[in-house]
Amino acid sequence: MATSSDLRSDLRPDPDVLLAHVQAQERRAARGKLRIYFGASAGVGKTYAMLTAARKMLADGQQVLIGVIETHGRNETAALLDGLEILPLRQITYREKTLSEFDIDTALERKPALILMDELAHSNAPGSRHPKRWQDVEELLDAGIDVFTTVNVQHLESLNDVVGGITGIRVAETLPDTVFDEADEVVLVDIPADELLARLKTGRVYKAQQAERAARNFFRKGNLIALRELALRRTADRVEDDVQAYRIEKSISAVWKTDAALLACVGPRADADHLIRSAARLASQMNAVWHAVYIETPALQRLPSAQRERILKSLKLAQDLGASTAVLSGSDIAQAIVDYARGQNFSRIVMGRSSLNLPWRDSHMKRIAMYAPDIDLIEIGRATSQSDLSGQDGDSGSRSGDKIKTIAEKAASTRVPPRYLRYVFAGLASLGTALLATPLIQVFNLVNIAMLFLLTVVLVAVRFGRGPSVLATVVGVSAFDFFFVPPRFSFAISDLQYGLTFAVMLVVGLITGHLTAGLRYQARVASHRESRSRALYEFARDLSGVLQAEQISETTQAIIQRAFRATATLLLPDENGRLQAPVPAIPGLDMGIAQWAFDRVETAGIGTDTLPASNFFYLPLVAPMRTRGLLAIQPESRRWILIPEQRQQLDTFAALAAIALERVHYIEVAQDALIHMESERLRNSLLAALSHDLRTPLTSLVGISESLAMSKPPLSTVQQQMAQALHDETLRMSALVSNLLDMARIQSGEVKLNLQWQPFEEVVGSALRASGSQLVQHQIVTRLDRDLPLVSFDAVLIERVLCNLLENAAKYTPAGSRITISAATNGSHMDVMVYDNGPGLPSGREEAIFEKFTRGERESAKPGVGLGLAICRAIVEAHHGLIQAGKSPDGGACIVFTLPLGTPPAMPDMDEPAELDKLEDPDSRQAGANPHLQATL
Repeated sequence: MATSSDLRSDLRPDPDVLLAHVQAQERRAARGKLRIYFGASAGVGKTYAMLTAARKMLADGQQVLIGVIETHGRNETAALLDGLEILPLRQITYREKTLSEFDIDTALERKPALILMDELAHSNAPGSRHPKRWQDVEELLDAGIDVFTTVNVQHLESLNDVVGGITGIRVAETLPDTVFDEADEVVLVDIPADELLARLKTGRVYKAQQAERAARNFFRKGNLIALRELALRRTADRVEDDVQAYRIEKSISAVWKTDAALLACVGPRADADHLIRSAARLASQMNAVWHAVYIETPALQRLPSAQRERILKSLKLAQDLGASTAVLSGSDIAQAIVDYARGQNFSRIVMGRSSLNLPWRDSHMKRIAMYAPDIDLIEIGRATSQSDLSGQDGDSGSRSGDKIKTIAEKAASTRVPPRYLRYVFAGLASLGTALLATPLIQVFNLVNIAMLFLLTVVLVAVRFGRGPSVLATVVGVSAFDFFFVPPRFSFAISDLQYGLTFAVMLVVGLITGHLTAGLRYQARVASHRESRSRALYEFARDLSGVLQAEQISETTQAIIQRAFRATATLLLPDENGRLQAPVPAIPGLDMGIAQWAFDRVETAGIGTDTLPASNFFYLPLVAPMRTRGLLAIQPESRRWILIPEQRQQLDTFAALAAIALERVHYIEVAQDALIHMESERLRNSLLAALSHDLRTPLTSLVGISESLAMSKPPLSTVQQQMAQALHDETLRMSALVSNLLDMARIQSGEVKLNLQWQPFEEVVGSALRASGSQLVQHQIVTRLDRDLPLVSFDAVLIERVLCNLLENAAKYTPAGSRITISAATNGSHMDVMVYDNGPGLPSGREEAIFEKFTRGERESAKPGVGLGLAICRAIVEAHHGLIQAGKSPDGGACIVFTLPLGTPPAMPDMDEPAELDKLEDPDSRQAGANPHLQATL
């Protein structure tokens, strides 16, 4: 029986899902917000609703800018533009025509809070940065700009063919469903079909002539009802996603999970796009992941290049709709599909309905059902109209374009293929075998001669493939009958047994040729895989030993040239993140596109949605820590970029190059750190040696100067002043040498802390006494909390810290300035501040002053070598504290350091007045030597 804790654990949300949701929210927080006004068709009021919302936001004080608005002559919509700022359109010249398009550069420069972009699925004019307006919107969102936009249901890619089948009109301009699904808000603008038709008749949708034509075609009541249902269902799917995200965010119950997955099987038929769109809709409705695969058999490999190109475009469409794609090789399509489905744990397989039902051969669907009875099979009906077969290219989509393409394919198929020589050689091989075997007719019997013809068939199949082997079989059987079977030199048969021989010989030749050609194909596929694996191994091996970025560049360029027959250029960023142009310059390489792809970590160029007309493919090199560079690839053939296996292998090459660049970067960082550590060690050793050797003569000079001052007979006044100056300078030099020696000892770790629990007030008093001579001309203020606890520290070293800070404050402030020492507890540590009301620290040097041999004033007559604050930092950090500089409350400089409090040992109660007298005595004695200090204390 489940316990209450078990029930609570079952209802507890998955932490990984919650973490992913939080990370996604953080990423979206940096982007602008996208609101889509969604409708079933034109005229429902999407633009009107968008402008109404924008005017309300403008009245609330937000900045609103109109990027693109299409009023279509509607007066009510145009009236809402009053008071709204409209961004001027950019003029583009194309084919001697001037076209007006959205100016994305000016919009990014203006960076308004909200921008309105009507008709999200619009195709931009050639020459624009992006081919589609939704890509412009994505760039605006990445820049942190909110966007309002409009979309009709027929413009969604997954519903494009469905709407075409309903209305008989195929819309050319579409956008991926991912853009719609990732929008922050979707507002459904909906009106009944009768009301929309009434608006159309009154001219509130189109002008009179256009309205009449629209009413006869697209705007039929049945069409509008069906489109309205599609819009409502698509919006409902979107709302369901929002509800699920809300449940995850609020931890209402366990996250909904599904193990359903779809595998769409793409074939060479012309309606493959219909299958892909249907699978995308099923995956969206089931909230399931889906893959699209194409099985390339030896027979399908011989398809015309135009048909193979169409299959690759179908796979690219599936990828755009959210599928993972793959091209698999195998001789048995059904078995290859089942193997892939089991390997990827797919529970459902989606296939198109077969047009051939041959009694002697089961369909792929039946064979899959036989191989995998536990997998669900979904059969998609064929396209309902010619419009479903047109518009394979999402960017063109016009019927005229498809007709031109079909004519071009037919023309290409009627040309004599360049492999015709294979068939010529196959036929000549069989005839040559007949000629060679003719002298042997007296030596061998007919069975052995027949074996020679079968051997020729096998050799032809191995060398030239299945088609030539079939021709060699037919020619061989005919030649055997004509030249060797009596009556010779005729096709007549004197014995019916020879008829059976011919039949068996023909069947054996065909089967042998088929099997041999299949093995030849599998061997070629295995060879390609082996070459790809070898190239990947060689690339990884070569990169493992490189130590410079230049070597990585040369290795990457060479391996891509061999593996992909493409020219590759490795672009590396400088310290400011700007890609460095190659020298010499490469024709056609656009550094602007490269920088755009590098900054956004997105691919661009061939085969992408960003400037696909470019001759280069731009691939960022993404390493675990950051983007390390970019590969600019110029292939010999644009087609290979569309092959999923090629892209996957290229992505692997790019990942290896990025990791190698990151490794080289950290090698350089490690080498610099090692050199710095070694130089520090040598410098500390030198300082320690010099300081030790200088201390003895300096001590002697101090003693000599003191003896000289007390010599008999007494010195004259001038001589006394000289002896005193000699004594003071010797003491100063001795202090400098002591600083050098202490710094070297601290750096080498020779200093051992003598930690004792003691009151901090005592070390303040001793530091003031030790620094009395430097503080004579300054006012000293102490602000110590009365309830400071005992602190564990080395009194000698902390006194040294306070002395150095007081000496610095006195040195860099004018006479009469006020120097304050304060101490107070702050949580688990104590804050100690030494600040003044002098000129303050140089701007930007708050951290640099703690470095060795760094002074507050670079050119100054003030004594010192710049080690005081460096010693302070080393001592404080040895106590596990922190020290930093800033601006004081009095306007001058402030140095604050912390000491950890810990838990002091228990102490007996003390008489508070007596203890206070004891703590104040040292300061009082010091104050006696300093009237300014006495007054403040």
